[in-house]
Amino acid sequence: MVMTPTQRNPETAATASAGPSRTTPRHPPRDIGLDVRLPKSDCEDPKCPFHGRLKVRGQILEGTVVSSAMQGTVVVSRTLLHYVPKYERYEKRRRRYLAHAPPCLGITTGRRVKIAETRPLAKNVSFVVVEDLGEASREVRGEDPARRQEPSSPEEGA
Repeated sequence: MVMTPTQRNPETAATASAGPSRTTPRHPPRDIGLDVRLPKSDCEDPKCPFHGRLKVRGQILEGTVVSSAMQGTVVVSRTLLHYVPKYERYEKRRRRYLAHAPPCLGITTGRRVKIAETRPLAKNVSFVVVEDLGEASREVRGEDPARRQEPSSPEEGA
């Protein structure tokens, strides 16, 4: 049987595997030069610093993910205190960073993350998430947890 270069041999196509299984990683994650935990899962993202070709350099920041509505991008917010000498007090300031979120990390809203600077990936995206630090604290600083009470049931008030 004579085949053109664009045709596939049906005998070899049926025996060929569909590729490696998704349960085992194809190759181990590469070392990105930072002291971070490596992801347990594998991904095919070319913009992943662990499984793709993206290099990290520059600043390394920590913050809280406040939005993950975009595809592959999260909004990371950092709160800092700025001293105002005239009033001898501090004011709260907030900075929001857009960061690429590799699928192997599985980042969701409300998580503390570590982000690292990289080359510009989009107009406003120059950071990538490199580590999930766990659930963010939801308590308000200065609030006494013993004073907070659950709302009373209507039976107690009657």
